[in-house]
Amino acid sequence: MDEKKLKYVTYCGLYCKLCAQCGRIPQQAQAIKTLMEREGYTFYGPTMPNFTEFWSFLDHLAALDETCPACRGGCGDPGCKIRPCASEREVVACPFCDEYPCERFESLAKRYPTLIADGQRMKAVGIDAWIAEMDKRAATGFCYGDIRYTG
Repeated sequence: MDEKKLKYVTYCGLYCKLCAQCGRIPQQAQAIKTLMEREGYTFYGPTMPNFTEFWSFLDHLAALDETCPACRGGCGDPGCKIRPCASEREVVACPFCDEYPCERFESLAKRYPTLIADGQRMKAVGIDAWIAEMDKRAATGFCYGDIRYTG
C-alpha cells in the first residue's frame, strides 16, 4: 500500500482529516487571516502589540493539515499502545488484524463512538473505498470533536 495514500489513516482506524487539527482549525485560521487582511490588518496590525506573533501563529494553524506528521509519523498520544502493536503485526490498520477490536481499543472507543463501526466498514469495503468515504465525510465539515466524548 502506498504510504502517501495512508498518511491520514491511523492504525486504530481514525481518519486524520476528521480531526479538528487537520480539518476545521486550518480552515478557520485561514478564514480569520483572510478576513483580517480584507479589513486592513496587514497595514496597521504590525503597530499593535504581539501582532507579529499572532499573525505567525495564524500561519502555523492554517498549515496544520500540511505540517502534521499524522499517526504514522508520530502524531497523537505518545503513550499509544495501538501504533506499536499494529506496526509489529505489520497490519496496514487494526481493522485488518484478526484480533480487532482488542482490549487496546476499550478507552479509545469510548471517546470516539464511530471508531469500531468505521473500522468494520474499512475492512468490509477496503482501504481505498474507505478513504474516499472519509474524504466525503470530511468535506461536510464533520470533525471527531463534534461527537467525541471527553468523560
